Amino acid sequence: MAETYALLAAIAQQLGVIFFMTVFAVVVAYALWPKNRDKFDAAAQMPLRED
Repeated sequence: MAETYALLAAIAQQLGVIFFMTVFAVVVAYALWPKNRDKFDAAAQMPLRED
């Protein structure tokens, strides 16, 4: 029983690391994608605008 739990825990940990690394890579790629530059530049200037 303990061996089965240890195996399943190790698999879950590895899959979790792979999942979160993939999500992180997708978020970084989205943030650095050239097409999104204008949108992020406009959002960065929002606090400096006088309405």
